[in-house]
Amino acid sequence: MGKLSNKKIVIAGSRKIEEMSLLIEKQGGTPVIRSLQGLLYFDESAIERELLFCVNNKIDWFVLTTGTGTDTLLGAAERLRIHAALIQKLKEAKVSARGYKTYALLKKLDIKPEIVDEDGTTQGLIRSMNLCDFAGQTVVVQLHGEPQPDLIQFLENRGANVIQLLPYRHVEPESSTLEMLCHELSTSSIDAVCFTTAVQVRYLFNYAKRQGFADTVRESFNSRVRAVAVGKVTEEALREEGLAHVIVPEIERMGAMVIEIVKYYENQYLP
Repeated sequence: MGKLSNKKIVIAGSRKIEEMSLLIEKQGGTPVIRSLQGLLYFDESAIERELLFCVNNKIDWFVLTTGTGTDTLLGAAERLRIHAALIQKLKEAKVSARGYKTYALLKKLDIKPEIVDEDGTTQGLIRSMNLCDFAGQTVVVQLHGEPQPDLIQFLENRGANVIQLLPYRHVEPESSTLEMLCHELSTSSIDAVCFTTAVQVRYLFNYAKRQGFADTVRESFNSRVRAVAVGKVTEEALREEGLAHVIVPEIERMGAMVIEIVKYYENQYLP
């Protein structure tokens, strides 16, 4: 018998579902697909206005939160024929970077960030910027798919004039999927939920709050149902919603999530 025998494991992502399902099944578990990723679309007109503002005005700081999002902005600048101008602005300004992918992209561009995060999370980035003076400074914040209210509030509280670059926008998942998962959590008819992005966490809890049973969902995670995060950023989103117990693999990979769940249940069965 596999280590996940009689366990129902929810997959909240939309990528590599077949691979994750197979891994769960090989361990004797039952995969349950409840995609909370929603839809992602590129807002071309909005990002054009924002990029033109960047290249035509003095920017004191660029705060880059994801490598993928930064690369998308550079691609959009290429199409607008302002790529070189945007790179120049990045080199003239101070740069704060979150995540190893962002740092690697900047290194390719020969840009050394002034600030890097402590641990790949938004809170780690905020802590790293804690001693910086943003008063009266124009700060451009690159976001990817969802707002970062804590980061924006931190900068605005320090007196920054914040410009948000949000090229990708999310459309939330079907309400029937959210309703079903909330029901499964409240009845403890599932054993674990695998979250592969922070936005999945936001959608679940925003829906639960609107429906008035966020406390029930939170209590379920803090008692019988295990929350599993693919990495630190997703873990951070779960912790912010009040979850005390989160399973996180050392390696930020979907397959590693399943291995970590297996280890968790193995430890539960030890004498």
